[in-house]
Amino acid sequence: MPNSVPVFDAKELLATLPDEPGVYRMLSAAGEVLYVGKAKRLKRRVASYFQKSVPSPRIALMLTQVAAVEVTATRSEAEALILENTLIKKLEPKYNILFRDDKSYPYIMLSGDAVPRLGFHRGAFAKKSRYFGPFPNSLAVRESIQLLQKTFLLRTCENAVYAHRSRPCLLHQIKRCKAPCVGLVSKEDYAADVRLAELFLRGRHGEVIDKLTAEMQRAAAAMYFEQAAALRDQVRALQAVLHRQYVSAPKAEDADIIAAVEEAGALCVNLAMVRGGLHLGDRPLFPSNAVAGCEPGEALAAFIEQHYLEHPPPPRLILSHDLPEASGVWLDDAAKKTAVGLPKNERERAWLEMATNNAGIALGARRRSGRATQRRLEALTHALGLAEAPARIECFDVSHTQGEGTVASCVVCVAGAMKRSEYRRFNIEGVTAGDDYAAMRQVLGRRYEKVASGEALSPDLVLIDGGRGQFRVAREVFAELGLEHLVAVGIAKGEERKAGLETLIVASSLEPVILSHDDPALHLIQEVRDEAHRFAIAGHRARRAKARGRSLLEDVPGVGPARRRKLLAQFGGLGGVAAATVEDLCRVEGISRALAETIHREMH
Repeated sequence: MPNSVPVFDAKELLATLPDEPGVYRMLSAAGEVLYVGKAKRLKRRVASYFQKSVPSPRIALMLTQVAAVEVTATRSEAEALILENTLIKKLEPKYNILFRDDKSYPYIMLSGDAVPRLGFHRGAFAKKSRYFGPFPNSLAVRESIQLLQKTFLLRTCENAVYAHRSRPCLLHQIKRCKAPCVGLVSKEDYAADVRLAELFLRGRHGEVIDKLTAEMQRAAAAMYFEQAAALRDQVRALQAVLHRQYVSAPKAEDADIIAAVEEAGALCVNLAMVRGGLHLGDRPLFPSNAVAGCEPGEALAAFIEQHYLEHPPPPRLILSHDLPEASGVWLDDAAKKTAVGLPKNERERAWLEMATNNAGIALGARRRSGRATQRRLEALTHALGLAEAPARIECFDVSHTQGEGTVASCVVCVAGAMKRSEYRRFNIEGVTAGDDYAAMRQVLGRRYEKVASGEALSPDLVLIDGGRGQFRVAREVFAELGLEHLVAVGIAKGEERKAGLETLIVASSLEPVILSHDDPALHLIQEVRDEAHRFAIAGHRARRAKARGRSLLEDVPGVGPARRRKLLAQFGGLGGVAAATVEDLCRVEGISRALAETIHREMH
């Protein structure tokens, strides 16, 4: 007699539930977690799902699949909120709305040193330092740091550089630092500049401008005209940036504007930040799981709880939609005073209009990108004669210099987009120097033995950057591991290594597959191959430099000792150079745009 699936009895379940805070999990007949939620009172919240009226089509669809409900009682609402967020991120339930953001938000930092350093910060906070933000993106932080450098002339160099200066660096020469490292400014005067910068970062712009104006007038009255002119320039710089903020508050106000926009089944939540009355920019976010029938209000509720569990909220959250009553949005105890709701005045409506418009723009860009990606995947499927489009592509490359510091890379492309969080590098050991076949055998064996044992995901397509030799090695490794079913393609470089002349080595054809230079399939292969090449070279250079005790900058063509010193001084060390954009590098004396692009490419 076949096993019968037990019928879910909601009444029987409700009779057993406690009236306490906790977390509930909706499960399917197969034991899959469909939904995770939290409740101030478990019995009342779970019972609300089984009433005649259902909160949304998404929940109605989920309830048709529920076969069991599991609950975990907690000691408080706060514990339930944290546990819910943890379970959603770990289990990724089908019917939860999950916003995943791999990067933490950037901040401006004033270090806790005796002579504080102004810097870009991302990650955990140090106790003695002060942090201002968060900012929606790194560009907003860097623009603010440049303004503060120009206005208050604070140091930005790393402590290791600062402690060993014997003369002022380039930043002092271009009037971006007062050179406290060599005593060109007293500790008292520098501390006063730090206080003014902190006031400005806290949004007290008028107070800062008033103080600088008063100092300027005193200097002029005492006939210190050069000092008065410098103070005048500071005031002008601050006023210019304040005037540039065409949507700003008349007072130092902090707020987040959150707009949810749904178009053609796709949804975007756009977060815009206002700090100290200044609009800092937007950050569009998309649910990382496919959620059918998701309403904008539901998306707002999910985003608020997930985002502000990790980031302190400002005093005001301005929303594009009312939150559904059933959502039961909670903020932790520290955020209970946060005012949450629709815009209240013309200024808030202007902010919300901007955020909504930018959400629509982000959705449009995502749709266009998605269509192009789909075309490339379809073309690749057709070109290789695959049964279906490859959802996961892995590509391997090996890099070394005459056998020295051999490093292999594995990059991953999921649904046509590169997934950096899953990239891996492998230091190759125990092979003959320069033996690319042995290096490829080692990296493929190390990677796919985990697939064979069921410890790692299996790709739908494996790309090997190399000709028939490397392709043959890949097929041998797969056969040894019992993975003959894996589809592998070798990418042989074309004549004179020109892009567009590559040929593809496939097991089903004795002759190489040649695609036209404008074929979308070839473009996708080139993108993935080039990323594997870049990632391998970066790892190889780092390994080689470490072995030689050299700086990565020493291997960049066109960067000699003088330019290297300028770069390190400008950005406070090698880490600062690596984090700099092409535009940042162009600002260094003697660095052309072409050289800046070379430096940026070689450092990444």
